[in-house]
Amino acid sequence: MLPPSADPVAIIGASGALGFGLALRFGKAGVPVAIGSRDAGRAEEAAARARDAIDGVVCTGHENTEAARRASVVILSVPFRNHSETLNNLKGVLTPGQLLIDATVPLAAAVGGKATRMLGVWQGSAAQQAAEMAADGVRVVSALHTISAASLTDLAHPLEQDVLLCGDAREDKREAALLIEHIDGLRCVDTGRLEMSRITESLTALLIGVNSRYKAHAGIRLTGLPDPSWE
Repeated sequence: MLPPSADPVAIIGASGALGFGLALRFGKAGVPVAIGSRDAGRAEEAAARARDAIDGVVCTGHENTEAARRASVVILSVPFRNHSETLNNLKGVLTPGQLLIDATVPLAAAVGGKATRMLGVWQGSAAQQAAEMAADGVRVVSALHTISAASLTDLAHPLEQDVLLCGDAREDKREAALLIEHIDGLRCVDTGRLEMSRITESLTALLIGVNSRYKAHAGIRLTGLPDPSWE
């Protein structure tokens, strides 16, 4: 695990399960967190739960746009049905140079279908949609699709999982990896350009099915790799 970071991370959608789990894990690792929600009150409730769960955690709650203004790195963790609306609302807030890590998955559950099925996205993936909708100069990578919310929120659960990173610039993926690897047990693996996120996003649906059948919270670990060095 890397040393604590003084730079905050904004998590848009951290009143939801995955985003809240990330807030807990980052907070435990000493990374300040700004939780974002469409409702500032819900965001502050989530932040209060995080502060109650971990002594000394620096976690605050805000409306989405205010949370995004507070950090150079923004993690987007919202249901796919809210993806385009959230990006539209953030378009005037996210600035050139800001890093957007998209953890959204276009599951069919977003429109009442099965969580083990994917929706088609015109751009190819949720992350590619984010790259198309974000303002010019906002750097987009995709990550965190295969880490279950249940394993994140159980702080006693060792993760020992790989995070599959997609992005069009190595430096953007490096910045995302150095942040994510503050979370103990997570190792970031470069899986190619942003267009590969159509594959990594779909692994969520596969893992939901696997975990349902085995009553588990399995993740992904790639074997035979040297430990990637992002430093």
